Amino acid sequence: MSVTATRAMILAAGLGQRMLPLTETIPKALLPAGDRRLIEWQIARLRQAGVQDIVINLHHLGSQIKEALGDGSRHGVRIHFSEEDERLETAGGIIRAMPMLGDQPFILTNADVWTNFDYRRLLPIARQLGPSRLAHLVLICNAPHNPAGDFCLSDSGIVSEHGERKLTYAGISVLHPLLFAGESERFLPLGPMLRKAMQEGGVTGEVFEGDWQDIGTPERLAALNHQLSVEK
Repeated sequence: MSVTATRAMILAAGLGQRMLPLTETIPKALLPAGDRRLIEWQIARLRQAGVQDIVINLHHLGSQIKEALGDGSRHGVRIHFSEEDERLETAGGIIRAMPMLGDQPFILTNADVWTNFDYRRLLPIARQLGPSRLAHLVLICNAPHNPAGDFCLSDSGIVSEHGERKLTYAGISVLHPLLFAGESERFLPLGPMLRKAMQEGGVTGEVFEGDWQDIGTPERLAALNHQLSVEK
């Protein structure tokens, strides 16, 4: 597989309840951030990294996302939509989208994350995943909204649940389809599956120290818009 063949999936099926009342009529992925929508920042950074095919899962007001993004040609990519009549959570949504993702490792990211992370870093890592290494997570120093953190990273780059210093999962990863082997399409979060793989030493990670923001509330969206207006 060539380095530039990696596909990506953007999670955009959430209800956006923390973002109310803004998400009563607009899906969170389409909320404006600077001169583009939140999800368009992610699409642009993935395209810059050489990702050509992007799968986006849809649920809450999903038809608006389809209409806004179309086939992706305007953004220089090919967009494939995976619709969920009933919300399937993270892993369930990935399992439903697997026919579009194929049998090779893929990048996973969230529509409501704003970051200057360079996704090119993940392309060679995708080539290294396999039966004994199922996932690679991007971690950040704990944000105020998650002071306890999620996972620990060893000096050798192995991610585990326990250790001296916990970091926060940034919602950015590379996953191998084998992580979901034997699982059926249903409401299923990703966390327990990652923890199971961690117990077998199958998850690696890295720390990102650049700009990363979880745009989960109206206040954080307003702060991002202020930052982007100042940086113009």
